[in-house]
Amino acid sequence: MALFSSLSEKFNHIFSKLTKRGKLTELEIKEAMREVRIALLEADVNYMVAKKFVADVTEKASGEDVMKSLTPGQMVIKIVKDELTKLISSDNQKLCVASNPPTIIMMCGLQGAGKTTMCGKLAYHLKKSGKKPLLVACDIYRPAAINQLQVVGKTANAEVFERGTQNPVKTAKQALEHARKQGFDVVIIDTAGRLHINAELMQELKEIKKEVKPSEILLVVDAMTGQDAVTIAESFNNDLDISGVVLTKLDGDTRGGAALSIKAITGKPIKFSGVGEKIGDLEPFYPDRIASRILGMGDVLSLIEKAQEAVTEEEAKKMQEKLRENSFTFEDYLTQMESLSKMGNLQDILGMIPGLSSKMKGINIDEKQLHVNKAIIQSMTRQERLNPDIIKASRRKRIAEGSGTSIQQVNTLLKQFEQSKEMMKQLKGKRGFRGMF
Repeated sequence: MALFSSLSEKFNHIFSKLTKRGKLTELEIKEAMREVRIALLEADVNYMVAKKFVADVTEKASGEDVMKSLTPGQMVIKIVKDELTKLISSDNQKLCVASNPPTIIMMCGLQGAGKTTMCGKLAYHLKKSGKKPLLVACDIYRPAAINQLQVVGKTANAEVFERGTQNPVKTAKQALEHARKQGFDVVIIDTAGRLHINAELMQELKEIKKEVKPSEILLVVDAMTGQDAVTIAESFNNDLDISGVVLTKLDGDTRGGAALSIKAITGKPIKFSGVGEKIGDLEPFYPDRIASRILGMGDVLSLIEKAQEAVTEEEAKKMQEKLRENSFTFEDYLTQMESLSKMGNLQDILGMIPGLSSKMKGINIDEKQLHVNKAIIQSMTRQERLNPDIIKASRRKRIAEGSGTSIQQVNTLLKQFEQSKEMMKQLKGKRGFRGMF
């Protein structure tokens, strides 16, 4: 499911009507804003947040500069984008780094929000930027919590500090001493959660905070819980004065109400978002990029960053040469699919490409499909892989039988191959893609 897909579709429908008109009346703008307000409420955005957002946009969109513009619809969209960005932006968006290492990050949240997994993802993210993180197991109540942190720590290739079920405050203090002696520059503390907020939980968190004096207190909340996530954020902020929020399962939240409400209600920024189940599926939360994606404008910067992580310089140069020579084959196609799978969910990737998501509808490449496609390609002869145009009916039947698939699946792959070639032709000249396409 693409990020904010439901809200994005509704916004696109609303604004497509505005951009078709040469001039806009005040009544037409008010009608569009009424639809925007309904779309936000249906996306589970806080009522007061939606009301203020619409009022701010309406005030700016009703000015003479917009009304008399030659492209009033586009100007309204720009105002909405600017206001969306403002709604979810904060001055302290980036992770706070201690001037005297280690940077201490205290992770908190309720059970089921994905806090322990997020600790591992954050460690992995920081390791990629050259940091040496230490994970600390301070959840001594939930069965197997320590073991779970050790598992995600191993996946992230990060050391885990644990002292069994001893007092979590004592463990946190000892972990800090260990980190200083061993040269860890980041300490990530996985604190205990509860099914519901209670005084006992908050008291323990306050004691850990007082003992280690964290640079960041990050609250992990499940984006799919909508307004409940906002309520939870308010409660934790009132007791702990959190420094930021990490939203999990943002890839599965088709509505996006929590993401659009939390900063306005708590005053605290969303610093990271979980966008998948893999250890690398954690992204810094960039308000301007999120606003662009909600409005269907794409997110080229995030796409470039993902491409740079998935493709080496050498691979990029080879692919650029093949595209120049128009010698792109099925073997190259398989390599590209594997690179795309490293970048994350394909529908989210498509949502980052301005104007291309609609053209690529129906293409669904996931890990299972990758194995199917690989089997089909390996059932082709070398001549067929190099020249797919010769694959007619009899060859398709043979390839299907050899790969244990159907003729329809072979046909689908051939169609996808041609569509991908066309997409790469469109993107290969764009600056910054480093030959990914």
